[in-house]
Amino acid sequence: MAKAAKLAEENDALKAMLAAKDQKIAALEEELRLALHKRFAASSEKASADQLNLFNEAEVTAPAPIADEPTITVPEHERKTRGRKPLPDHLPRTRIEHDIPEADKICACGCQKTRIGEATSEQLEIVPEQIQVLQHVRFKYACRSCEGVDDDGPTVVTAAMPPQPIPKSNASPGLLAYIGVAKFVDSMPLYRLEPRFKRIGVEIPRNTLAGWMIRCGALIEPLINLMQDRLLDHDIIQMDETTVQVLKEPGRAAQSQSYMWVRRGGPPDQTVILFDYEPSRGSKVPVRLLENFRGILQTDGYEGYAAVTRGNDIAWVGCLAHARRKFDEALKAQKKKGRGGLAKQGFDFIQRLYRIEREARERGLDADARKALRDEKAKPIWKEFRQWLDGALGQVPPKSLTGKALAYTHAQWPRLIRVLDDGRIEIDNNRCENAIRPFVLGRKAWLFADTPVGATASARLYSLIETAKANGLEPYAYLARVFADLPAAKEAQDDEAIEELLPWNVTATDA
Repeated sequence: MAKAAKLAEENDALKAMLAAKDQKIAALEEELRLALHKRFAASSEKASADQLNLFNEAEVTAPAPIADEPTITVPEHERKTRGRKPLPDHLPRTRIEHDIPEADKICACGCQKTRIGEATSEQLEIVPEQIQVLQHVRFKYACRSCEGVDDDGPTVVTAAMPPQPIPKSNASPGLLAYIGVAKFVDSMPLYRLEPRFKRIGVEIPRNTLAGWMIRCGALIEPLINLMQDRLLDHDIIQMDETTVQVLKEPGRAAQSQSYMWVRRGGPPDQTVILFDYEPSRGSKVPVRLLENFRGILQTDGYEGYAAVTRGNDIAWVGCLAHARRKFDEALKAQKKKGRGGLAKQGFDFIQRLYRIEREARERGLDADARKALRDEKAKPIWKEFRQWLDGALGQVPPKSLTGKALAYTHAQWPRLIRVLDDGRIEIDNNRCENAIRPFVLGRKAWLFADTPVGATASARLYSLIETAKANGLEPYAYLARVFADLPAAKEAQDDEAIEELLPWNVTATDA
């Protein structure tokens, strides 16, 4: 009997070991399928009818027709007419006239033909980049009677040079704006901008270009400070962070990862987007960046934000898009024949909530109306979602992708449900993630920053440019205006003139 009991015990242990290995193998196969999907398949989280059949409605994923494109109604469907779109009206026009030969102006009957009209077609022309030299001529004056000198010293007076963005430099505001837009908007590294200047006959070394951008970052510091004040005065902020490599950081290896933190907030008509370079991802960073802030903070699930919300009058709101992403990854990692189950059900709940958010956007609801819509339609779904989540927890291995999605949603639930508290709160942190995207695209091109000073200057310029874009300004025109007017305002310590250069105080026409 003892031997049989021992064999049974060993058998149970082997079964448990095999089950654990099966779970590990299944988890690894999931990771492999997800990696292959990320590499070779579309990365969109949109649900297709073939994949999930979530709502059984064709209009859920079909793109909306463009408003200015006419449609033709034919049996069973509408078809867009094809044709070239007209060129923008605001572009300048150059009229080039074409006439027929003089001989063709005589009719076969011998009479002179009369011009009865004209046919006009348009082509889009572009003038390649042109560079010019601005000569600042400062007139000198002197007294001939004193021959240029009297008892008080020289009497020669020279007209003053207007304050420049970079004193004693040959870079004009327009050139600096062009370089800033090329790097921070078009993601062009300076080593590629250098030969571009050379092709049009001007040699500007790369280190000179970099030095100019650092000086511009220092120039705009007063605007960044005012933008930060406006950001912290408002009671809703979204935050996110991404990596950046800085080669020459004191006390750290060149391969070390540093971080670019992003805050997005401000009043609805004065959007502020601020980038901040920090060598650390620790909790002390958000504590410093959100000092004296009180209100609603929306982030992803990174626990580094816990310190700033603990003990402060800050409501921490989560991001439903991150939960959706985890269920989406679990779906993509499943075998094609077996797709569905808990991952599909969780994704389905989230998609239903997003449908309500889309309805609010399409209807143009204000904050109060959006909260009322959520109370009416979204709150019952959240309640049903919670009941389903309680029953689903523990049904799958915790290390599987579905198990991780369930655990993440459960852990974030108190923060996710806060979206019902205020109609101004977004359901996710996507607006902040979208704000950080230009930096991520630029990082793919220029790969790293050379020094912390350069990274800080880049953060300030990204802040000014992205805030200008969020307020409807064209980046080059706005930067050129700032670089032209800010030096004089700083020299005169004219706070009012500096405030007039904030993005929401500058119209597109002014820029």
